[in-house]
Amino acid sequence: MRKYLFGTGLLSSITSGLTLLRSARSDESFTWRTALAWLSWGITLALAIGTVVDTRRASRAKLIPLDSPVEGDQKRLLRDRLTR
Repeated sequence: MRKYLFGTGLLSSITSGLTLLRSARSDESFTWRTALAWLSWGITLALAIGTVVDTRRASRAKLIPLDSPVEGDQKRLLRDRLTR
């Protein structure tokens, strides 16, 4: 489970979220750029979580969508899991 939680996509999404939270505490007003930054962060977080879910499903020999970033690595992920 730790290989999923400490993935680079998830860690970078969390750190960018912390940066956004720090900037939200400042006295600056909420602008359209701030809204776009939060929207971008939400999309990044969703993609990182989706990749973790797809990797876990592929390593358990379950079907994953064809547009998944780990779609071609299903056999390798399953083989790695079975050797552990």
